[in-house]
Amino acid sequence: MADQLNQVFFPRSFGELFGAWTRFPEAVPFAGGTQIIRSQAESELRLPASILSLGEVPELRRMSRTEQYLEIGAMVKLRDITRLGKIVPEALTRSLEGIAGPQLRGLATIGGNICNPGYLLDCAAPLIALDAVYELRGSQNSRWISASRFSSPANPTLKTQELLTRVRIPLDQWDFSAYRKFGNRDSGSGGGVLIFIMKNRKNILTDLRVVFAGECVLRDRNSETSLTGKRLPLSFRDAQEFSAQWRQNLREAAQPSPIIRSELLGFIESLIYNLAD
Repeated sequence: MADQLNQVFFPRSFGELFGAWTRFPEAVPFAGGTQIIRSQAESELRLPASILSLGEVPELRRMSRTEQYLEIGAMVKLRDITRLGKIVPEALTRSLEGIAGPQLRGLATIGGNICNPGYLLDCAAPLIALDAVYELRGSQNSRWISASRFSSPANPTLKTQELLTRVRIPLDQWDFSAYRKFGNRDSGSGGGVLIFIMKNRKNILTDLRVVFAGECVLRDRNSETSLTGKRLPLSFRDAQEFSAQWRQNLREAAQPSPIIRSELLGFIESLIYNLAD
């Protein structure tokens, strides 16, 4: 640990947390610490001079379920979420299981994964697709924001001394989920995660969502809406038009890289044409 580490605070309530943050505004919230470790190549770990360790705040470690929602505290480990089993939507479970190995998933938290600066990590795509919402808390109040708004690269969401505290995920029944991880950020190739989920009621496609998140968020609601209410299997023409819209969107996108865009299109086409005659 580097010499410049001066103090670590271990608040046991939101009152203590924000009180310490007010006295030491330069303090950095600390969750699992995996991103700090990954971002450093030196043998000696360098940490911020002042740290707010979040692990002792009970509300941040809670999970609860109602008939409609699953709520997960920001400090819940990724491993513990996957251990809930079928309660967790498949799209999220598969994304979490695709993150590194079991040891890292036992350290990394869902809040840390969501709040990674500059790049959307693996939780972003499934949480956007599932219409998750996040609770953001400051010293005086709290607010809720959709995962899609929070994940907008053009709109930094967290205000000064504001913390993501809870994730609320609707427990809708999705009849089909597909997941794929593209590229490798550590190798410099960029990439991200694509989620494809759909609902099928008596051979009618009642909902469809396709979301990519990594260096950017890519989603085309118009193409999703165009297939809503269509009978399954889809007509070849419907699948072709859906594919053409995504091809155009990817052609116009500044990110990710051309190679990743080509792989994305190939995966999306394989899924949509499998739903056609």
